[in-house]
Amino acid sequence: MNRTVQLEEQRKSLPSYNYRQHIINCIHQNSTLILIGETGSGKSTQIPQYIYESGILHRGMVAITQPRRVAAITLALRVAKERGRNIGELVGYAIRFESVVSRDTKIKYMTEGILLREAITDKYLKQYQVIILDEAHERTVNTDVLFGVVKNVQKARKENNMTELKLIIMSATMDVDHFSKYFDNCPVLYLPGRTFPVTIHHTKQKQDDYMFAAIATLFEIHLNAPPQEDVLIFLTGKDEIESMIHQIRTITKSPELQGTVQLRAFPLHSSLQQNKQMDAFTRSAENTRRVVVATNIAETSITLPGIKYVIDTGVVKMKNYEASTGLETLKVTKISQAQAWQRSGRAGRESEGACYRTYTKNELELLEKMTKPEILRCNLSATILQLLAIGVNIENFDLMDKPSKEAITVAFKQLKQLSAIKTTQSPQLTDDGRSMALFPLDPIFSRIIISAPEYGCINEILDLIAMLSTDNIYLEPNQNNRDVAYAQHNKFHMSYGDHFTLLKIYSQYRNANDKKKWCQEFFLSYRNLAYAAEVRKQLSDICTQLKIMTKTENFDLDKFRKCIIRGLYSNIAEYQARDNNYKVLASQQRAQIHPSSVLSGFHANLNGRSTSNGNGIIPVSPKMKNDHNQSKPSYVIFNEIVQTSNTYLRTVTRIEPEWIKEVLPNCDFLNRINC
Repeated sequence: MNRTVQLEEQRKSLPSYNYRQHIINCIHQNSTLILIGETGSGKSTQIPQYIYESGILHRGMVAITQPRRVAAITLALRVAKERGRNIGELVGYAIRFESVVSRDTKIKYMTEGILLREAITDKYLKQYQVIILDEAHERTVNTDVLFGVVKNVQKARKENNMTELKLIIMSATMDVDHFSKYFDNCPVLYLPGRTFPVTIHHTKQKQDDYMFAAIATLFEIHLNAPPQEDVLIFLTGKDEIESMIHQIRTITKSPELQGTVQLRAFPLHSSLQQNKQMDAFTRSAENTRRVVVATNIAETSITLPGIKYVIDTGVVKMKNYEASTGLETLKVTKISQAQAWQRSGRAGRESEGACYRTYTKNELELLEKMTKPEILRCNLSATILQLLAIGVNIENFDLMDKPSKEAITVAFKQLKQLSAIKTTQSPQLTDDGRSMALFPLDPIFSRIIISAPEYGCINEILDLIAMLSTDNIYLEPNQNNRDVAYAQHNKFHMSYGDHFTLLKIYSQYRNANDKKKWCQEFFLSYRNLAYAAEVRKQLSDICTQLKIMTKTENFDLDKFRKCIIRGLYSNIAEYQARDNNYKVLASQQRAQIHPSSVLSGFHANLNGRSTSNGNGIIPVSPKMKNDHNQSKPSYVIFNEIVQTSNTYLRTVTRIEPEWIKEVLPNCDFLNRINC
């Protein structure tokens, strides 16, 4: 059968196909529509096509937002294939630092942050006639903000006699009454799915180790189920996934499993290279079972073919922010009941399936009904900056769920410290704040860029921010080449810390003649470094637009670190000898340096060699040589805190305490610094 005909037959087999005219009629008749589409209904791929085919779009586009970039990309690729067109023509996508669209694009998939940024430069979102906010139940902070922004755009376009903006809120599950009330009691359309029965199994007793329970369940399935019936396991993050895959590969080599069905394991998480992500979507070969070990990235939107069994560990890594302490952590926590049912549904996409939950039925009943909205558990500074850039004060903004007064006050205070707003009372953006809002970055990083010319290090700062904006640049070695890979990675280690190590890597990558070969030699990700280079170019273009000088003269490594302090001022920690930990000055949180840091064992290169960064030299200073016997730096600055079994500081660089008073003379925690 011709491939195009086959795809068309697949489209017609989806439940949404029989309802397409009713869907279009509802869109014609209503400005806002809530569409509940069960798993497998085809809502994410088909509704945009029905809108395009119906003629609703005249000169505008339909925008479809997704919480995650992998979903935006995979959905766009699928729909482009169904239309028989190249990606970037009729169907395109836009994610942070990557836009694959053209003048011909009518169906545009994007991450939520992209649409929010577009609202900064075009308050009417004039290029869109229909906006679909997909996976709305996930309630990311950008989703909630977009709810209010798009409602305002609808109203403004109507008041100014402009083309009507249609809004569709889609999900497989949500608190319908809460959503409908927020959207002025708009109608709700239910779309049946093409799901098959899923048998649910719970453990009889509470499990202390969900990793062990998951792997034991996997091999029970593997030894009893027919080949080519694949398995999806939900874990919380990259480290757990890699550990699980290593265990699976080790166990499959045992004599007891020789001669059985071959078992192949694939990771799936957001920091994975895109080509590696695509491996997880490939069906298993004959007499082979595929197991995909994934984060909650596999809960919604994307469909993994061939999955017959789901193993749900009942946990997820979730970002939480305590406004009272200013501490933001990424913490393993229990999922909601809505997430549990979403996960189980992945087993019934193509045939009858089974979901094995490594928790009891009683534990399920104790879970929260719905996931707590991110806007109630995150640092609001970036959100407030973006809202102020489009002329909205969050205190008067129509949000579905309002953050606490304390959280808003803390965010205003942080933006004031970053010189983005003039005052926390009736806040207005400063000139720097308006410039910061144009960067697709957290305000702490856009502040660093804005400050860089003052410290004479703009090129190096752009290099650094680009490297911090990409995924993991280190390739994971296998057992055979692990020692060689780590030895190659160690060649980049700089005694000042991880920020300088990243600079050194980027400098040598940029100067390499054959970049792919160079990356292979040093076990580095060519794709992620190439992405960093593209990010670097786009950040430089924004600097040019803002007339920020992008030349560095007489680079000074101390000034470079002072510039980092200007943005990461709340991420300064002091070494506590009595318990061998670090204390974060702003929050009093205690933590250790992450084992991946070059400062974790202070094993950085102290031989005095220097490295060119393209515009200057990063030498080892006399002070550093004199201090090399010190086992731990007294003061460090870091990018983030990660909470697993321990609390860790990640991406860490040593600083001098006197710099803090110099750079931040009005900082609250100055009295806690021992100079």
